[in-house]
Amino acid sequence: MRNPNGYGCVFRLSGKRRKPFGVRLTTGWSDDGKQLYRNLGYYETRPKALIALAEFNKNPYTLEASTVTFSEVFQKWSEQKFSKATKSTINGYNAAYKLSAELFDLKFVEIKKPHMQSVIDQCERGHGTLRKIKVLFNQLFKYALETDIVTKDYSRFVEIGENEAENTRKPFTDEEIQSLFSNVDRMDFIDTVLILIYTGFRIGELLLMKTADIDIENRTMKGGLKTAAGKNRIVPINKKILPFVARRKSEGHEFLITNHEEKQMRYWNYYEEKWKVIMTQLGLDHKPHDCRHTFATLMDNAGANKVSIKRIMGHASTDITDKVYTHKDIEELTKAIDLI
Repeated sequence: MRNPNGYGCVFRLSGKRRKPFGVRLTTGWSDDGKQLYRNLGYYETRPKALIALAEFNKNPYTLEASTVTFSEVFQKWSEQKFSKATKSTINGYNAAYKLSAELFDLKFVEIKKPHMQSVIDQCERGHGTLRKIKVLFNQLFKYALETDIVTKDYSRFVEIGENEAENTRKPFTDEEIQSLFSNVDRMDFIDTVLILIYTGFRIGELLLMKTADIDIENRTMKGGLKTAAGKNRIVPINKKILPFVARRKSEGHEFLITNHEEKQMRYWNYYEEKWKVIMTQLGLDHKPHDCRHTFATLMDNAGANKVSIKRIMGHASTDITDKVYTHKDIEELTKAIDLI
């Protein structure tokens, strides 16, 4: 059955894509009689695309609203909110916004729970900070609803967990690490779990790792986020994971970890499509940050120098006066990481 005139249509893009179905509207006609289109979004399946088109026709948003990004919504919302807010409130919202950097360029109409949950899951701050981020999401979606940018509030589904004083993160046991090594050739992406365990990188840092910043000959990786001490830090590659890193680098992609399109993999794709599958198949119960906790535990148990541990993990230390790595520095860090 044909859609009514002006209703819009669903079309399929060529090639292998994660979201191959597009939704578009006719916005006019060119001088030579050809239709002019404006795309509203892209979806994993045709049913999802049809639902999106139906929702648009049920409660249409403007074409301008369909392209506005997370950052643009924040700017418009803050212009109203901040005029009546205290300085401390403004600082709190700005801090929560900066911690949501991975959402900045996403179209607001395409932001769903997994995108926002990714920000929460990767944040290493306390429960109070997580609560502020969720409040920001709630406020932005409330504004987006009021201004007809979206028709549904997905922020209310975001979970920040219980406020537990105790650190619930648990390291992988020796037996679990051995299980990962035993199955590394049998299951896709197990090597990435071991790379996380033996480098101390956060999952977000590893997913941003570029192959150009990996030196196989000298066994080093350069990357990092979060703090001044954590950015662009040098991490030696433990001999146990050197073959895994070398194999991925040899594939010639821009990023060390890539999706099926050979482009940078996003956290929510990695966690949902790779991490959860590995944990289920091997009967393990861990979150990605447990790898970083495991690294710190292994290094400490092996008697590694405390300053080396801090430097590799990107923790601030009064013993570190600058970020310049000398050859001697790298030698010491390599000796430390080879203890595990």
